[in-house]
Amino acid sequence: MKFWKAEKDCCSWDGVTCDFKTGQVVGLDLAHSWLQGPLHPNSSLFKLRHLQEINLSFNNFTFSPIPSEFGLLSRLRHLNLSFSMFSGNIPSQISFLTNLVSLDLSTFKFPDDTNLLYLSKIDFTCIIQNMTNLKRLHVGQVNISSPIPESLANLSSLTSLSLDGCGLHGNFPGNIFQLRKLQFINLACNILLSGFLPHFQSSSSLGVLNLDCTKFSGKLPNSIGYLKSLKRLSLWNCNFVGPIPSSIWNLSQLVRLDLSYNHFTGHELPSTLGNLAKLTVLALESCELSGQLPSSLVNLTRLERLFLSRNSITGPIPASIGNLRQLQVLNLSDNVFSGQIPVLLGNLSLKILDLSYNNLDGVIPSFLFMLSSLKWLILPNNQLTGSLFMQNISSSQLEALDLQCNKLNGQIPLSMFKLVNLEFLALKGNKLSGTVELSNFSKLVKLKFLSLSYNSLSIANLSTTELPKFGTLSLSSCNIGEFPDFLKSQDQLESLDLSYNGIEDQIPNWLWGAKGNKKLDYMDLSGNKLHGSLIVPPLSISYFYISNNNFEGGIHPSFRKWNNLRVLDISNNHFGGSVPRWSCNFSSYLQELNLQGNNFEGSLHEMFTCGSMHSLKLLDLSHNQFEGQIPQSLSNYSKLQILNLGHNQISGIFPFWLQNLPELRVLVLLSNKFYGPIWHPHKFWGFVKLGFMDLAFNNFNGSLPSEYFTNWGVMMVKDVDGKKPFFTFLGVSSPKYGTLSYLMGVMNKGVNMEGYEISVIFKSIDLSNNRFDGEIPSSIGNLQALISLNLSSNSFTGPIPSSIGNMRELESLDLSNNKLFGRIPQQLKNLSFPEYLNVSQNQLTGPIPEGGQLDTFSSSSFEENPGLCGSPFSKKCEAEKTPSAFESKEIESENGFTWKAVVMGYGCGFVVGSIIGYVLIFRQGPTGLFWRSFVGRYIHER
Repeated sequence: MKFWKAEKDCCSWDGVTCDFKTGQVVGLDLAHSWLQGPLHPNSSLFKLRHLQEINLSFNNFTFSPIPSEFGLLSRLRHLNLSFSMFSGNIPSQISFLTNLVSLDLSTFKFPDDTNLLYLSKIDFTCIIQNMTNLKRLHVGQVNISSPIPESLANLSSLTSLSLDGCGLHGNFPGNIFQLRKLQFINLACNILLSGFLPHFQSSSSLGVLNLDCTKFSGKLPNSIGYLKSLKRLSLWNCNFVGPIPSSIWNLSQLVRLDLSYNHFTGHELPSTLGNLAKLTVLALESCELSGQLPSSLVNLTRLERLFLSRNSITGPIPASIGNLRQLQVLNLSDNVFSGQIPVLLGNLSLKILDLSYNNLDGVIPSFLFMLSSLKWLILPNNQLTGSLFMQNISSSQLEALDLQCNKLNGQIPLSMFKLVNLEFLALKGNKLSGTVELSNFSKLVKLKFLSLSYNSLSIANLSTTELPKFGTLSLSSCNIGEFPDFLKSQDQLESLDLSYNGIEDQIPNWLWGAKGNKKLDYMDLSGNKLHGSLIVPPLSISYFYISNNNFEGGIHPSFRKWNNLRVLDISNNHFGGSVPRWSCNFSSYLQELNLQGNNFEGSLHEMFTCGSMHSLKLLDLSHNQFEGQIPQSLSNYSKLQILNLGHNQISGIFPFWLQNLPELRVLVLLSNKFYGPIWHPHKFWGFVKLGFMDLAFNNFNGSLPSEYFTNWGVMMVKDVDGKKPFFTFLGVSSPKYGTLSYLMGVMNKGVNMEGYEISVIFKSIDLSNNRFDGEIPSSIGNLQALISLNLSSNSFTGPIPSSIGNMRELESLDLSNNKLFGRIPQQLKNLSFPEYLNVSQNQLTGPIPEGGQLDTFSSSSFEENPGLCGSPFSKKCEAEKTPSAFESKEIESENGFTWKAVVMGYGCGFVVGSIIGYVLIFRQGPTGLFWRSFVGRYIHER
């Protein structure tokens, strides 16, 4: 507007359009004009009653409201107020503009993610009903918070619809997708909006369809292939299921395709992928893809960004990717790629390369550090070896270098300190060695994130002050030995990890009181030799770890002020006394409370009477002196996933109410004073999400009915927790710090493992060292995801269930020291991964099955069973005779004819025994044990 001159006709001004016949101003286009200040209701703008078009987009009206006087401009056909910093309610008078063909009120959000503009449900409906000629309706990021009116489908002229981030909910009318003139539809970021994609017509004009981050679900219709004009299809983070329709690969006009993060079923990328020759963005993350990348990928010559992470793609990275000369972003992370990084990648002008979480090996190619365009190099969690070879990197633009969790060795090269644009450097978890001069990092003035943990490094010059202002500093296991003085000047630190350095001291006051620690959110001082009592740290800290030190005393009263706490881990110290009642008021945000391995005592009832820790996910009170019963108030902690009360003096019967905790995954009651049965006909129905249960070393008793293991959902289905569960560990998740894994002691494969990181795939049951009796229920074979089963040192009787052979994931099986008899089932040869087997100290007889993994076990796995014969024992088995009819009944007892009937028949005569057996089997009716066992098994197998 600086070129508007009063002495000139206004119709000649930039952005002003006049009617040539009448001279009236009919159009005003002031987009991107640097306008500032509020738009007042008395503005002369509203006197221009002949206006047909107004565009005030991308200006700054300083959060003033949209004047209702816009409703006076009745001739308006185009109104665009987008992204101009208006705020408040959109006036209802806007709906008076019945001649509008285009309406754009799209806006930004405030930094705290609240909306600038609001549109009531009534006014939204009025706009749709009154503006029947609308072709373009854009109200993105305007808070509407209502369902979509069905009348929207009546706008037959609609070509472009943008309702992204409007807080819409309910079901989206499917017939809107079938509007014949509709070319553009954006419904992204309405996280409560559901719906299905309809059958598309071949006459559809749809060119852009964006449903990112909504609850749309169902299968993608094969008719999506009729959308020949489709240029952009983005369905990121929805709930679609089933296969990706093959017709998608024929949409030759596609420029962007994003189907990431849905629930598609596994398949391979087809050779017809090459038909999408116009693609610039291909994103198929977490789409259950398998197999190798097809050679047709090389046909996507316009591709600029390729995202294929979180799949199961195998084989080497095709060298032909180096022919995709337009490629700028390549993300192949979290797959099963193997081999070396292809040299041809050096032909590309990559900005981001992410190959993390694969099986790549070999050395890191030196050309990667010579790519002048490369800004992010992300290669963690592979098998990369060798030393860091960095030469000719003076022109490098690297901002992020992540090489953690590989097998790199040697020293950190001095040439690395030439990466002057580096902001993120992660070398954690390698085999790097030597002394690192901390002063060298003063050259990396932009560095915000530094992780050198878990190598064989030593840090020198701890008093250096000329260092960049770190936001995250991880120096775990760096042989530091003392609190570094340079921390006194680090006033931007948010995350600090000094764990496992052998620091033998009290926590210095300056670490708490220095001005530099007011932003501190995460602190890990675990695994040192710190001592003294603990005073409350800065209240800004949310994640606090001081485990495995020598602290002592009780919990200081000042801790009650800590209302920002999310994780408190003070395990394996010398704290003692009772846990004060107010400790349950630490924070309503508290997710992890770990008091393991101290000297706390007293009853748990007072600790949990207030019931305010509604966010608690992990509670570990093990290895203390707590007593009494488990307070039933714990049933209010509905988010609890891990409960470890092992190694205390807690007593009482089995807490059946724990089944009410919908998220419970780990239950440890090991080594307490519990007693009584763990089954009750009216109280027990199973644990749907429980994947780890340890009840060992108690006084539990009684038998387990045949149906005991019929409703243990997670243990019955393999890999229900995701495609790559080996990389998913139980613990507290943080948007900043990822998954903060939980470590616990585990008895696995006959070995007591301390500090074990529990993967969601590790399913385990330990009922050892109790007083259980009766037969092992055959329903245990339903637990086909179980990896470890320990029933040792009880009084179980009867045969080993042959159904254990169905447990194909089983790696550890311990049935020792019971009263089991009969033969070892041949079905145990079906076990695919047994690494530990112990059936010793029973009354088993007959030959030890040969074949499969069973041949690898020594005699100790079978000893103290006098009736066993065959390898690995020197005792040979006698030639077996054909069993008599009577003996056949004994052999078949596991499949139905109970051994009890045969024993009775043996005492009273075969005929009488047979009659009694008939009565026991067929006359007990539906309530009899055999009837329940047989019918239950029949229904399960069908």
